[in-house]
Amino acid sequence: MLLEGKNVLYVIAQQDFRDEELEIPEKMLKKEGAKVVLASITTNEARGMLGMRVKPDITMRSATADNFDAIVIAGGSGSVKLADYPEVLSVVRRFFEKGKIIAAICLAPFILAKAGILHGVTVTVSAADFAISELGRAGAIYSDRHVAVDGKIITADGPNASKEFGEEIVRALLKP
Repeated sequence: MLLEGKNVLYVIAQQDFRDEELEIPEKMLKKEGAKVVLASITTNEARGMLGMRVKPDITMRSATADNFDAIVIAGGSGSVKLADYPEVLSVVRRFFEKGKIIAAICLAPFILAKAGILHGVTVTVSAADFAISELGRAGAIYSDRHVAVDGKIITADGPNASKEFGEEIVRALLKP
C-alpha cells in the first residue's frame, strides 16, 4: 500500500469517456492504496464509449485542488467537451498553481491546453489533428511517444498506453 494517504481526483466525461483509460489506471492506484474520487460535470451516471457505467462521487464544481495530490483526466471522444466547462479549466489551473500532479490521456491533454498550462511543456495526445493543433497553439512541445512526462505533467496518447500511464502516475505520487 505504497500510496496510502494519497488522494486522486479522477475526471471523466458524462458521456463517451474511454473505459480502459479510467479502469486500468484507477485499479492500479487503488491497488497501491490511493483513495480515488471520481468527478464529472454532474453526479448522474456517466457512460463510457465501450459501455462502462459509473456514478461520479462529486461534481467538478465541488472539486478543489486542496483535497487532492493529483488530478487524472480520462480521454475518449467525450473528454473534449469537458474543456467547455469553466469549472473544469479552473480546477486544472488550481492543480497547476499548487504544483500538483496533472495527468491526462488520449484526447484529454486538449483540456490542459485549453486551461493554458502547457507552455514549454513536452506532451503527447491522441493523433487527432485538432488536438495536436491545440497543443501547438498553447505553446506545448508535441511528442509522438505513447507517454510523456514533463515535471508533474503526465500525458499519454490513448487506451493502449493506459497501463504505462497508470505506472507513471503511481511513480509520480511516490516522489516526495
